[in-house]
Amino acid sequence: MSKDPEKVQSSEFEQKLQQSKQLKQEENSRVIPVIEEKLNIGVREIEKGKVTVSKEIHEEVVTVDEPFVSEEVDIQRVAKNISIDKAPEVRHEGDTMIIPVIKEEVIIQKRLVLVEELHITKKRIEEHHPQEVTLRKEEVKIDRK
Repeated sequence: MSKDPEKVQSSEFEQKLQQSKQLKQEENSRVIPVIEEKLNIGVREIEKGKVTVSKEIHEEVVTVDEPFVSEEVDIQRVAKNISIDKAPEVRHEGDTMIIPVIKEEVIIQKRLVLVEELHITKKRIEEHHPQEVTLRKEEVKIDRK
């Protein structure tokens, strides 16, 4: 497919060049053509697609059953009324701490009397109090068009 040179559109630069050559021949004088090409650049936006973003909130009721821990102290007073030579130390027997309680009595002679012992035992109590709690969760959907 060959193009006919006459039918091919010439650029603006080529057209000005031809006009200046014609002026030169008509006037029989010296004409120096001064020609400049210019470039026009433009930008246009083209839509390639669309994106839709949506968000949904879901609610869910959840039962939470966490134990609540508390401690109770059980104190028993054990009467002894025993004469002793020196004050006994605090001691432990298993989970029980034994604290001796002493007093001094004045008689002709002074002596220690173990009046009583405190037996202290700690108990761990665990209770459950189920509660309903509402939890929310967001879900994001993106649809490309």
